[in-house]
Amino acid sequence: MRYLQWVVFIIISLLLFSSCYNSKNVAYFQDLTDTSKIYSQVMHGTYEAHIQPDDIVEIIISSINPQATALFNLGNTNPVSPGLTQAQGNAVITTGPSGAITYGYLVDKEGRIDFPVLGKLAIAGLAISRLKDTLAQKLDQYLKEPIVNARILNYKVTILGEVTHPAAYTLQSERISIIDAIGLAGDLTIYGKRENILLIREENGQRKFIRMNLNSSNIFQSPYYYLKQNDVVYVEPNKTRIAATDVQTVRNISILTASISLVAIMVNVFK
Repeated sequence: MRYLQWVVFIIISLLLFSSCYNSKNVAYFQDLTDTSKIYSQVMHGTYEAHIQPDDIVEIIISSINPQATALFNLGNTNPVSPGLTQAQGNAVITTGPSGAITYGYLVDKEGRIDFPVLGKLAIAGLAISRLKDTLAQKLDQYLKEPIVNARILNYKVTILGEVTHPAAYTLQSERISIIDAIGLAGDLTIYGKRENILLIREENGQRKFIRMNLNSSNIFQSPYYYLKQNDVVYVEPNKTRIAATDVQTVRNISILTASISLVAIMVNVFK
């Protein structure tokens, strides 16, 4: 009987220990614990999206002469978003039907677009603000006081794993942080590994794998805090989720529970 009590005690202790361990890893930014203090960090520079091959860029030209300007707006011929559904905030999820269609210039593999009158323009690697300035300078000889508006239409990030709404999200904004992306996906589930978020980024012909820790406020100083178009964020499941979905583990627990019950019955019968 004493042996049975020890077995039950060990099982309960392991369950309690596992619960405590998981609860310690749920909170974000755990190093900011003193509520009587104000913490601050210096923000180094600002983030601005840069154009990449396969981006679709909307470019709209305006000036004081609408008729002359119309010639420079004929190149927006690549339809975007015919199958997107409105989602949270300023984003749309890349699933489901929708009637809204916008148009833009497809950046080819060499990073160029075919712009009316100006011909082939190399724009890959340019920030949107730089693209606006460059086009305004080139159009100055054709138009009086040209105004250039531009944005990336297919600015997309993908959030997968232990989040409430895993999906690929196409954004109207060109600035989104890792925190914004997780919020867009409905936050991590209780089973998500907050200390080991995986960011997958393709850049300059290379695929990078970056690990980020949401338990630490140092994430705000990370050079990867702001996401780029086509980034993938993957939230790994913690040990509790893995154990819960492991059929063999569930089966073993059932067998162990049945065995303990059987031993208890036998002890009561033969004591």
